[in-house]
Amino acid sequence: MAFDDPDTRTILAFLDRIGIPVVIEPIVGDTFLPAMRVHGGTLVVDPERLTWPGDLLHEAGHIAVTDPALRPTLDQVSDSPAEEMSAIAWSYAAAVEIGIDAAVVFHAEGYGGGGATLAENFTMGQYFGHPMLDYYGMTVSPLHAARRGETPYPHMLRWLR
Repeated sequence: MAFDDPDTRTILAFLDRIGIPVVIEPIVGDTFLPAMRVHGGTLVVDPERLTWPGDLLHEAGHIAVTDPALRPTLDQVSDSPAEEMSAIAWSYAAAVEIGIDAAVVFHAEGYGGGGATLAENFTMGQYFGHPMLDYYGMTVSPLHAARRGETPYPHMLRWLR
């Protein structure tokens, strides 16, 4: 079972700590990311189908960047490019926070086969998506950090918008 994986346990403990609810239950039918869906602002996960633990962080990133007034009714993540980039940036920051390798989030089967490139770029500090997180008050972009006297992204000021 995927929940025996140490990365999965670490991710689930992190999501609990920051207040993103997770429900463990079987999921019937296809979902965009295997083994999970969002319902009512909650991440629903089927442990028997979970293959890529890093996908938990990506989907949680969508929940985290959703307007707090809309989060309780969130049943489908937005396909907005800005939100997708924000969720990617959020998931990397979360991986850094909990000490998980970027390759767990940006795995070989994800991101249209570009996971390894994303892992390499983010690890080298070639980020994207963090300006929206800055706009939401969740982090400070490296461009603004020195002026504001703050630690820059991937450090997060808060995990939920």
